[in-house]
Amino acid sequence: MQRRPLPTTYRIKSFGCQMNVYDGERMGELLASQGLTPAAEGEDAELVVLNTCHIRERAAEKVYSDIGRLLKTDGPAPMIAVAGCVAQAEGEEIMARAPGVGIVVGPQAYHRLPDLIAQATQGVRATDTDMPADAKFAALPRRRRSAPSAFLTVQEGCDKFCTYCVVPYTRGAEISRPFADLLAEAQLLVEAGAREITLLGQNVNAWSGADKAGRVLGLDGLIRHLARVDGLERIRYTTSHPNDVTDGLIAAHADVPKLMPYLHLPVQSGSDRVLRAMNRSHTAEAYLRLLERFRAARPDIALSGDFIVGFPGETEAEFVETLQLVETAGYAHAFSFKYSPRPGTPAATMDAQVAPEMMDERLQRLQATIARGQLAFNQATVGRRCAVLVERRGKLPGQWLGKSPWLQSVWFDADATIGDLVMVDLAQAGPNSLEGRVLETLAA
Repeated sequence: MQRRPLPTTYRIKSFGCQMNVYDGERMGELLASQGLTPAAEGEDAELVVLNTCHIRERAAEKVYSDIGRLLKTDGPAPMIAVAGCVAQAEGEEIMARAPGVGIVVGPQAYHRLPDLIAQATQGVRATDTDMPADAKFAALPRRRRSAPSAFLTVQEGCDKFCTYCVVPYTRGAEISRPFADLLAEAQLLVEAGAREITLLGQNVNAWSGADKAGRVLGLDGLIRHLARVDGLERIRYTTSHPNDVTDGLIAAHADVPKLMPYLHLPVQSGSDRVLRAMNRSHTAEAYLRLLERFRAARPDIALSGDFIVGFPGETEAEFVETLQLVETAGYAHAFSFKYSPRPGTPAATMDAQVAPEMMDERLQRLQATIARGQLAFNQATVGRRCAVLVERRGKLPGQWLGKSPWLQSVWFDADATIGDLVMVDLAQAGPNSLEGRVLETLAA
């Protein structure tokens, strides 16, 4: 690589999960603290950071497609940094396959991005895939700006080693950020305009820490403390693991008004044999009992889940068990994916890999079942009165979009401002959104 001047503008493109969105925001804040500014809409950036996801094969290949497109520009090619989980898992391959990439940085090392940029300006292709997660958070700048709904990573990594998943290899072992750091960052987010905070983690309900008095807390304890922050109106969390659900967390849904009535709890399959092959360590029946306990604590709770179809060896009868679980659970929303073998995971070498066309057909059936449940949930909320957090303008003049307590998209006509909480009657439901009729704007 040739020497080049320090970039002055940047653009960050994040793929995949909400934790990547958080990481992308933090990288932006880090670059801004070094004097870089975001490239204006429609203008080329001198530095492009591709913040990658490695959960599915297509997501990884999209990174190489984006690299090729960036290098085909008529003007000077940008400095390209590949960050995130693909960088962690395939750093050497990226450097060999994409000579135009100047920087490769893993998800636990992006706090070192300024040093890597400095190396790249000297013509040195720089790589850093170390995994000291605590050091990363300590090195990042203070939060300064926030949208009405903000993310806060409280836990990273995973010790579960599901046989299909790369997260333990790309994000490392489970670590929990210190209690005091999280309270301080939440306070800064609220001061910067956040009215809702979503707590993030690969297994967010595995978070543990100690308060100022040295008392050991779980996620429910953290939620209860955050609920005391003035100006913070809503709390959510994702993604949870069934094995880390505690009595205290279930009770928090009954006791903490600021904790929204929404739970994302992945199960992945309705077949106990498939769950064992996935190393999920829970049964379908135990999972459904957990959902019943959450519903008993908060009867109006909206449930969400994750599903993988076509896991190696999955039979038609086992897939039908998944359909039956979806019907029984009554999800308000769910994510579903075709199994994608990830290099280095045990499932990638299992026998009886399911044919792609069979996975396609099963995914369509599963998504149709999920869609019916989502529409039914939305229709059941028509007639309810609730607060909606205004997040952006709609397509039509005077129209606004926001989220209900159940994480539904609600559109309405009003004289509003981004960040307002407005009280609405839910008047009409579709499969993906609802119409609301505004009653009043709630005081900040």
